[in-house]
Amino acid sequence: MATQPPRCYRATRLCKSRETSSAAQRVEKEGGVRGIHARFDLARSVAGQCMRGAVEVVGVTAAAMLSRFARPAAVLCRGLATSAQNNAKVAVLGASGGIGQPLSLLLKNSPLVSRLSLYDIAHTPGVAADLSHIETRANVKGFLGPEQLPECLKGCDVVVIPAGVPRKPGMTRDDLFNTNASIVATLTTACAKHCPEAMICIISNPVNSTIPITSEIFKKHGVYNPNRIFGVTTLDIVRANTFVAELKGLDPARVSVPVIGGHAGKTIIPLISQCTPKVDFPQDQLEKLTGRIQEAGTEVVKAKAGAGSATLSMAYAGARFVFSLVDAMNGKEGVIECSFVRSEETESPYFSTPLLLGKNGIEKNLGIGKITPFEEKMVAEAMAELKASIKKGEDFAKNFK
Repeated sequence: MATQPPRCYRATRLCKSRETSSAAQRVEKEGGVRGIHARFDLARSVAGQCMRGAVEVVGVTAAAMLSRFARPAAVLCRGLATSAQNNAKVAVLGASGGIGQPLSLLLKNSPLVSRLSLYDIAHTPGVAADLSHIETRANVKGFLGPEQLPECLKGCDVVVIPAGVPRKPGMTRDDLFNTNASIVATLTTACAKHCPEAMICIISNPVNSTIPITSEIFKKHGVYNPNRIFGVTTLDIVRANTFVAELKGLDPARVSVPVIGGHAGKTIIPLISQCTPKVDFPQDQLEKLTGRIQEAGTEVVKAKAGAGSATLSMAYAGARFVFSLVDAMNGKEGVIECSFVRSEETESPYFSTPLLLGKNGIEKNLGIGKITPFEEKMVAEAMAELKASIKKGEDFAKNFK
């Protein structure tokens, strides 16, 4: 019998409960101090409903995993639910930036995180002070400049790196290489020295090159473990889910599209044929949809007109990946995410595919699976660019002092 996937409880659904509706009515009627208390009661009511929703989400996760891929809404609900008791020590390197700040906010909101260490070359004391006032359990501390980086990384279980410069109109992700390659090499050198056993999650672009850089840096220091180094490509999956849902009139929280390959242009390969639930598109619409997913980052860069790249959606996607990873590290079974990692699934030495995550990182690479001729062609056409980007990163790292 088919099992319904987990549901993400929204405010509109919550407010239908008698308890919450009553609290909402009090907010409308009361003013002054009594109004403040009414608002508090409403927030507490909604939070309670969210916790009950989260319990249901967790309860049906095992059944939902009959599908190959975890539901994104369930992942984020687990990350934000207040019933979990976990103690992950997480560092964000580049915490003052456009991705770093909202990412840090999402991580601070999660009970999965007990210690949040924020590093950047500017403004981290202020960012940390701001986040530390939030009424959640994670202890927040800011670290400023290279001399404080070792202390930031000490004892960390997970390190997330969004540091670097963003794209501007007319730029490709590869145009960021010269600046971001040095930043990633410097930061991962510190990780290799001060938290060699941590899970390393690289957001900094171009991911197709920064992951090979990270791997080579860890090899240099004799602490390389390919099962613990991840290129965060989750935003491609998030976008694919959203765009498919828009076209089919579905709830995006119930859509799951695996995206394989890399994290730039035509190396981004959405497997619409493996979408859950099953969807079909005419070939011309499929090609247009695929192109939009591949160039969605450019869509945001153009819309921001020089004011930055995708920051908020990337922070959401980064948090989703971290929550999944920490869940798996805590022993949760059946946690699956796509990520750009060392791979033997294709002729490319690094390739993104669905991964079964576990206590020690990658438990099993689930591979590409059955794909259509259209998708096979995309994989073949991505190989040359992937290999060139990977080699560029490896060569840089080998010459990095």
